[in-house]
This record gives sequence, structure tokens and C-alpha cells, in this order.
Amino acid sequence: MSTSGKRAASRLAGVALNVASPETLAAFYTQHLGMTVDRSGEVLQVGYGGHAARLELRPSPSPVPYVHDASDEYWKIGITLRNVDMAFEQLSRAGVSVTRPRQFLDIGYMCHLTDPEGFQIELLQHTFEGQPPTLPGNPDLPLGGGAQIGQITLRVVDLDDALAFYRRSLGMRLLSKQIVTGRGFTLYFLAFTDETPPDSDIEAVANRPWLWQRPYTTLELQHLTEPGRSVRPAPAGATGYAGLLMADETS
Repeated sequence: MSTSGKRAASRLAGVALNVASPETLAAFYTQHLGMTVDRSGEVLQVGYGGHAARLELRPSPSPVPYVHDASDEYWKIGITLRNVDMAFEQLSRAGVSVTRPRQFLDIGYMCHLTDPEGFQIELLQHTFEGQPPTLPGNPDLPLGGGAQIGQITLRVVDLDDALAFYRRSLGMRLLSKQIVTGRGFTLYFLAFTDETPPDSDIEAVANRPWLWQRPYTTLELQHLTEPGRSVRPAPAGATGYAGLLMADETS
């Protein structure tokens, strides 16, 4: 479990990635996903503003390219939005390779893509397939509008250790547990918040669209439950995941 920034935190501010070309990658996120960019020397941050997290793109100290691997600790970001079908159509017209939207079990209506350096991105609608949208979506806005980084996903094997760290040491609240039948993992969503889900049962399916509509970013822990599975933390200085960014509420 790698974090970067203050330990006494009250906001998940972002995820840091060591990348081959921060400029090129930032251009992809701004042009195709509608993010804005801020610069601090060679480090670029991209995101949507508000209380949600940002991506911090750092020049990699390693010449070895990033390769997404099944044993990686860092898995993806999830971008939550109003209308996944509209986002899919926009990206497809722009020549971006993206999977066709589908309802994934009782988790959410989503599609997936990969950025130019191989980092995984999930587009997740505020509501399930067939449910009324929070807003219809605006075809003149990137991804139909209303987009933000809704989740940062890390993979864990030792769930007790991970929950103890994020809940007791950092003070995050567990908002949802989602058992993914037949896939070998269970999902746990945590956040710095005083909110409680509408249903007190954290496994309740009815809480999930509520979760995808939060104005802040949640930490998604993908607990690998199959025997023999392992997670590989990124080596220091490698291209790829460099840690979570935490901030206090005044940051």
C-alpha cells in the first residue's frame, strides 16, 4: 500500500503515475476526456476540479515502459459520468478504442479504454442500464458532461491489513462491499466522508448508483479471493504507479 503526501488527511487528492511523456499523456486526457491541466515544473496534474481526485503525471526516472500486469497493485481509475452511451459515441468518433457499454452484473453500466501509455480507465454511469439518468448528458461537452474521477482502484490480498490501514490509520469510511460472483474478487469502497449510504447494509445493491454519484473520489480495493493470487507493489522509481496523494481539507 503506497501513499504519497500527508498522513493526517481528509481528502483523497489523486494518484501519482511515473510516465514516459507527461505532456503527451496530458494531451490525451484533456483532448479526449475533457480534463484540465495544471503544471508544476515537469509534473502535470489533470482532472475535473471540485473535491474529486486528479492524476499527477511525473516524468519517469526509468526508461522501461509501463506494462499493465495482472499482479499489479494499481489497477485503474474510474471516471463517473451521466451518460456512458454518449461518451462511447464521442470517443469512437474520435478514433479512441473503447469497449461497448454494458451492465456488469449488479455493479454498474460501464465501458473501458486504455490511455496511450497503457493505464486502464473505466467509464461508469451514475445509474444502472435502464434507469433514468441523473441528467440526460450534453453532446457538446466532453463525455457528455458531469465527468469526474470517481474511483482509484488498488488490488489487495491481505484485506484485514488494508482495511486497518485505510480505516483506522487514515480515517476513511467503508461505504460499500460488492461481491463479484465468479470473478475471484470482492470490491470494497472507502472515502473520506461523513456521509452514510441510503441503505445501512453495505452490500445493498441499491447503494451502488448512489455511490457512483458522489462528488468526491472513493478508494476501491479489489480484494483477490482466489487461493494463490498475489499483488506486486510497483518498484521505487519504476514507470507506473507511484502512490496515492492525500490532502487535508484546506488543500
